Amino acid sequence: MSLDGFSMHALVKELSRALIGGRIDKITQPNKQTIILSVRQPGRNYLLHITTNPANPAAHLLEKPLENPPEPPVFCMVLRKQIETGRIAALRQHGLDRLLLLDIDTLAAGGRITTKTLVLELMGKYSNIILVEDGIILDALRKIGTTSSRVRTVLPGDAYELPPMQDKLDLFASPLADILARVRQQQELKLQKALLAACMGFGPVSAREAAFLAGLPANLLVREMDAADFASLGQALTELKEAADADAPAPAIVTDAHGKLLAMAAFPLHYLTEGKATSYASLSAMLDAADRLAGSYVLPDKDRFTRLVKNELHRAQAKIGKLDEEIAAAENAEDWKIRGDNLMTYQYQYQDHADKAITVANIYSETSEQITIPLDQRLTIIGNMQACYKKYDKLKRAQSLLAVQRRNCEENIAYLESIEASLLSSSSLAEINEIHNELVAGGYLHEKPKKKNNDKPAKPFQFTAPDGTAILVGKNNYQNDRLTCKTASYNDTWFHTKDIPGSHVILRNGGQPLTDENLLLAAMLAAHFSKAQSGSNIPVDYTQIRYVKKPSGAKPGFVIFTNQQTVYVTPDEERLARVLEREKKSPNRQG
Repeated sequence: MSLDGFSMHALVKELSRALIGGRIDKITQPNKQTIILSVRQPGRNYLLHITTNPANPAAHLLEKPLENPPEPPVFCMVLRKQIETGRIAALRQHGLDRLLLLDIDTLAAGGRITTKTLVLELMGKYSNIILVEDGIILDALRKIGTTSSRVRTVLPGDAYELPPMQDKLDLFASPLADILARVRQQQELKLQKALLAACMGFGPVSAREAAFLAGLPANLLVREMDAADFASLGQALTELKEAADADAPAPAIVTDAHGKLLAMAAFPLHYLTEGKATSYASLSAMLDAADRLAGSYVLPDKDRFTRLVKNELHRAQAKIGKLDEEIAAAENAEDWKIRGDNLMTYQYQYQDHADKAITVANIYSETSEQITIPLDQRLTIIGNMQACYKKYDKLKRAQSLLAVQRRNCEENIAYLESIEASLLSSSSLAEINEIHNELVAGGYLHEKPKKKNNDKPAKPFQFTAPDGTAILVGKNNYQNDRLTCKTASYNDTWFHTKDIPGSHVILRNGGQPLTDENLLLAAMLAAHFSKAQSGSNIPVDYTQIRYVKKPSGAKPGFVIFTNQQTVYVTPDEERLARVLEREKKSPNRQG
């Protein structure tokens, strides 16, 4: 779900008021899909956030900067060289397409001023950021060669061509009568489709809202509309135009009962009657909220590590299946010994190389049941007997070896699931770097460990219970180890979901009796920061730190514990949301 071109008209006006004339002081690239321009205006700095994430491609102002990797990517370095210290001369929209052009005046050799254009193509999965000078592409965030597209390449040195204008009418420039006439021409289309075909920049959201404001069904056939219907549609389009062109628009987001983003626009939305509508003071505030809802901002490497861990988990689970098959086969070891013993007993009654199988009375059967023993005719009877004993010895040895391999595989799966849970909790570069180093140390990632940089070290979550007791929650296995083995006092209380990967939670009660409220809150936090966070009646073990030990040589985050008790909790999301929000706003926040 992204903003359509019609709503971007209002966004261009908002960004123009803030940015035109401003000097680009700094350019950063927090991840491969995001560029941030720091623009200096008299008395104020602005952060222009540009993202090509398909979930919500957009350009809007940010209140707080995002974390940046220690080494800037190549495209960021190119932008710094080409447009840093330049001034924003203009911000325009190509027609009513989802395409914005940022003209930037820069100082060239000899004091000559040159204008370079940063083209923001905000078109779903085809989104891109392209730097152009005199119609020639200098560089692009996503380079597109002939192998990726036969229609259009985007490579340095290519001529940049704007997409051709669509054969549609601009609601802000065309007479309303012409637009209604264009809609009337689409006799066999439904109203929503006819509006999309007639109005430039209209997406499904704008078209449905126009139909709703007109009091008409979006799926009404145009040929069934009368003069009164067209009059109502004209009033609705005028209302939309005024709302989107207002100096102080009222942008809105509509979400469903689960908080999923359903629609957003530069004007109030009414057609989604069952959704929850939220208004914002500016389009930038709305788009920032949409980013959070859509999860558009992703820390560098987080997706890559998530895919790696899922692949390793899939491989380990497949190995468990194969080991189970081998273990089942090994359980038949006694059958081979019985065959060998019977061959030893009856060896003199049969000739070598004569039979493919022999059937004899089983010496171990009290009722003299018959047993059929397959023979390898290439071997003698004694050779077949020795082969049976050899197979028996191999399977007996395999039983113990396979059991060890299966235990190791189970431990590996549990460890990978704990890293998977850590990735869900990670929200900073320092935390992702710790997981990177953990994957390298575990042999899952064949790269060099990340060197420590000047960033703040990753720290655990810190929450405060209503009575003031501190509650610490580890975000990854390294933090879990530090919390449990170094930070916590011997008489603090340790929490962890029972047999479910998750964070170590420390209630700093210092030996004081556990109150029901603190016990419940710490247990809910343990459940929330675990793989079972969306479940109910989640078992959580708790015990004093003195009873928690880390075995020598154990993997990060792995401990053993005794004297535990178990409580079953269903996280109260509303209560937890308040606690989590306080942690985010706390001036002493760790992490």
